[in-house]
Amino acid sequence: MRLELRMEYLEKVYQRYRKASKESKGRILDELCHVCGYNRKYAIWKLSQLPLEEGPKSHPKRRRLKKYGHEVVLVVQQVWEAANYPWSVRLKEILRLWLPWIRLRHGVSRQVEEKLLSISPSTIDRCLRANKRKLRRRLYGRTKPGTLLRHKIPVKTDSWDVKRPGFMEADLVSHCGGSTQGEFIYSLNLTDIFSGWVETQAVMGKGERGILKALESISQRLAFERSGIDSDNGSEFINHHLWRYCQQQGIHFTRSRPYKKDDNAHIEQKNWTHVRKFMGWDRYDSHKALEAINDLYGHELSLLMNLFQPSVKLIRTVRTGSRKKRIYDEPQTPSIDSLPVEISIRRRLKNSKLSGKDWIPSPSLSESIRSLKTYGI
Repeated sequence: MRLELRMEYLEKVYQRYRKASKESKGRILDELCHVCGYNRKYAIWKLSQLPLEEGPKSHPKRRRLKKYGHEVVLVVQQVWEAANYPWSVRLKEILRLWLPWIRLRHGVSRQVEEKLLSISPSTIDRCLRANKRKLRRRLYGRTKPGTLLRHKIPVKTDSWDVKRPGFMEADLVSHCGGSTQGEFIYSLNLTDIFSGWVETQAVMGKGERGILKALESISQRLAFERSGIDSDNGSEFINHHLWRYCQQQGIHFTRSRPYKKDDNAHIEQKNWTHVRKFMGWDRYDSHKALEAINDLYGHELSLLMNLFQPSVKLIRTVRTGSRKKRIYDEPQTPSIDSLPVEISIRRRLKNSKLSGKDWIPSPSLSESIRSLKTYGI
């Protein structure tokens, strides 16, 4: 059969083939292979190469209508900034907690309120994708490992089985501005593993007595007894002063493995959310700055982060093949987990610059923190 006749025959077969049922297509293919001498796979491929008589009708692509408009996204972005850039799962809970302030500040409609309460963490991530790119920065440590008393202070190789507040992780954050010359301020940061409660105290330098004094100051602000402290191997912690203090107070003092930051995962995360996000990487080396930072840590910042910033706990990790999925509990604030802290809160509210109803909307705390950073430090 000549090529022209074969192509004409193929086109006629194709018109029947494209409209036929699956069973009929098999018979058409048998006929085509018999007439043209094709292999069955080659016959299928040959038919698939023929153009349609009429091209496919082109329909304009239908875009999905946006459920969350500009007004919703704008509120989400402003609350995210006011809450100091929390994770989307926490931000969803913050939107619910801060709804009274959102009504006062933005005067949103009922429809917008419903969308703010129904928005998912994944959608929040998409709304904030461009904003997050601008906030990526690196973190540097400025402490040296301690060499004293390592044989007396045990290494904690597993997690504390805590069912009550009191077991804490401690770390030091430097405010040297990129240069370690001279004396500058450090932030001593402590977090309770059970409740997530965080307290911070600024010290000038990282001398052993200064760190001990800061620990005593933090203990007066806590509403629960300290049962254990776990730190890294820096010389500001691994020393006779702190070791004797823990022995006298009946505090179980342990240290992490050298160069294993995951051993102190709780406090490493709090260093970013409670210190670096507010203080940044600038250098602070004056006594005026020290007083202003401690005033911030002891009042507004502590109230904001412990009362109005919900956090989540990792319940378990599920492995599926080579992938891991982390399962978290519901976001809630540390004050819900640890009820005795209400005593400490009321005592500090009396000394805070915010009193009465003024402090209740948490963004008022954020605005007060920003003004203190601008004019006080």
